[in-house]
Amino acid sequence: MNTLNRRSPVRFAAVAAPVLALALTGCSSPAGGERDAAAPDEHASETEVSAPRVVVSYDGGLLVLEGDSLEPVDEMPLDGFLRLNPAGDARHVMVSTDDAFRVLDTGVTIEAHGDHAHYYAGAPELTDIEFAAEHPGHVTTHAGTTALFADGTGRVELFAPATLGGGRPESTTYESPAEHHGVAVALDDGGLLTTLGTSETRTGAVVLDSSHTEIARTEDCPGVHGETVAADEVIVIGCENGVVLYADGVFTKVASPDAYGRIGNQAGSPESAIVLGDYKVDAEAEIERPQRVSLVDTDTATLRLVELGTSYTFRSLARGPHGEALVLGTDGAIHVIDPVAGVVSSRIDVIAPWTEPVDWQEPRPSLEVRGHRAYVTDSSTSTVHVVDLESGQITASAELPHVPIELSTVGD
Repeated sequence: MNTLNRRSPVRFAAVAAPVLALALTGCSSPAGGERDAAAPDEHASETEVSAPRVVVSYDGGLLVLEGDSLEPVDEMPLDGFLRLNPAGDARHVMVSTDDAFRVLDTGVTIEAHGDHAHYYAGAPELTDIEFAAEHPGHVTTHAGTTALFADGTGRVELFAPATLGGGRPESTTYESPAEHHGVAVALDDGGLLTTLGTSETRTGAVVLDSSHTEIARTEDCPGVHGETVAADEVIVIGCENGVVLYADGVFTKVASPDAYGRIGNQAGSPESAIVLGDYKVDAEAEIERPQRVSLVDTDTATLRLVELGTSYTFRSLARGPHGEALVLGTDGAIHVIDPVAGVVSSRIDVIAPWTEPVDWQEPRPSLEVRGHRAYVTDSSTSTVHVVDLESGQITASAELPHVPIELSTVGD
């Protein structure tokens, strides 16, 4: 794989539909053995690649890229403002359109081999599997279940993403008492955590058992927005005055140090009990460009703030492979935060400085992490970059044929 810097992007000559073959290097079979040449090859019609794929949305469609080289694989025209989320099975991506959650198959199969994995790539496809929804909202994946929230009705639809390869999976639903911009998370015991609210106000969350009987409730979370899961299965939801934690059947409030201290976007990691969040203090601002982020320790139910010296947006937060907190600043760098010490330990320069647009649907740089790779888009130059988080080096860059809006990765 060629090592490229961000000043020498790979320009797409054209977006090709066929899968582009990539050489796989440095990967051996488990226990030092080799694949039996005489054994039937279930991947004979596929190409072995070295990473899962990346999906990028733009105004008018979707692009599928190889995850290591950023070579184009396919382009799929699709109207509307498109949002992207992993479907939860390491292969499919949920595409939120105007009136449905649609399923995109990236075409990559993962085969585990001991302490590593092999990736086999076929042709991607925007499938005909869809889940109708009025104003599709948040998508969450937890406990082997994907939860889709329809803001226009408050309807939650749940399914097992592992069954997506067989067509539209069987699903169950829960109808919220009122429509609102909400979120739901499936629980390990078959229960459901979902938000409380109306089209006018949002107040908290409720936990239901497998028969949808209420077992816990909090209404101490004004403006509830967003969720993540930390180590030991602690669920965190954001509020306009802090966060609420849910674990072992109990809600716990962690208050912000300011009367209005909104945490609406969070990034958790199974490697860390500490959750990264944004932090805003001006309730009247048309657009606030904060320069502090929040760190919530779910073990001690405490919150601290970290000064970055630069602003960021809702597409700027991620977690690294070791639980490190990552923030893409408007200075163009990934700020690496040690969540235990609560300090910025390093920074990785990736793109030029940029300014957050006022309209949240306008393109802006985005950060997405999969394993040891960080993906960063630059909407001002229509480029995307791969950063090796271990070395801090940019390993690939490409210029896209469209301005990127959102991106999503899949894989183990």
